[in-house]
Amino acid sequence: MSKNNFYVVWNGRERGVFDAWAKCRASVEGFEGAKYKGFATQTEAQNAFLGEYYDFVERKPKAPKNILPITQKPIIPSLAVDAACSGNPGDMEYRGVLTRTSEEVFRSKVYRQGTNNIGEFLAIIHGLALLKKNNSTLPVYSDSLNAQLWVRNKKCKTKLVKNEQNSEIFDLISRAEFWLENNTFQNPIYKWDTEHWGEIPADFGRK
Repeated sequence: MSKNNFYVVWNGRERGVFDAWAKCRASVEGFEGAKYKGFATQTEAQNAFLGEYYDFVERKPKAPKNILPITQKPIIPSLAVDAACSGNPGDMEYRGVLTRTSEEVFRSKVYRQGTNNIGEFLAIIHGLALLKKNNSTLPVYSDSLNAQLWVRNKKCKTKLVKNEQNSEIFDLISRAEFWLENNTFQNPIYKWDTEHWGEIPADFGRK
């Protein structure tokens, strides 16, 4: 088993990457809702800090009251969305697929230095905007609770740092947040139950 030499604190008295357990412990011990994890290398820890806590632990957040629970079976027809990211950050893309026909109705290009959560968020907004344009009330399925939370809050709460390589992604985020602030939609957004239904139809199949 790899020894943890670096520690990421996503939520604590002080957030960041620490090179000793004592420093991490001082930040999280007794802190309500602390979120942290150890990593073997500094690179792993730094990349993890750019992502979300729930990307690196087995536990997943419970859906808040105003995010709809998992349906007993997938509602067909519906729109399924998903993202893929090679690395964290890394090359990111997303797409939308109709569950009845498996038709791909949209697919982004590949963006540099993105994260999977950002891709999931953008995929939901792209899907909602497309459905609204077509006067469709189809439900939307996503397998990302984090992305659904961001949609609910109308804010992409990524920790990714903007740079020259990913500036286009941040432009898309701004446009997506603007759309949420200035549009309403009737499409319910559901969590795809991967455990019982298998991979979401929009999955890129790269696992």
